[in-house]
Amino acid sequence: MVSIALEKQQSALLAENIDEILDHLITVEGNRFSVPTGTPIELVDNDPLDAVQEQFRTGAMSLGWDPTTAQIVIEAHPITDDDPDADDNDESLHENGTDEPEMLRVLMPVGTARAFAKRTREIVGAGRPACPLCGYPMDADGHICTLPEV
Repeated sequence: MVSIALEKQQSALLAENIDEILDHLITVEGNRFSVPTGTPIELVDNDPLDAVQEQFRTGAMSLGWDPTTAQIVIEAHPITDDDPDADDNDESLHENGTDEPEMLRVLMPVGTARAFAKRTREIVGAGRPACPLCGYPMDADGHICTLPEV
């Protein structure tokens, strides 16, 4: 399992764009792929999310459709430091020991992509729970309440 971190807005846009691609595919005349209009019931995931350690924080992302495999393709690239003094030959920049920068590529069949987009929208919509005392969002690792002075 590989985990990466995305900003809330990145997650929301990713879900929206996945649905747009799938909705467009449904309208393409002669489309030979069976694209569900909703999340197939067998792919609904309502399990609690596990706490994970992300491999990297996502910067640039790309999203596409691979007609040869009938899958949605997501590529996530880590945020990079734009340090002009960085040595491009430094192997520590690339964990895989090649000249290729680190990147996560995910291929999802259409039903799985629909389920992923739905779950992502639910999680983004839920947000972090609000503190009952001060109203500010609470993090999973704790919260310092900033009650107003009375």
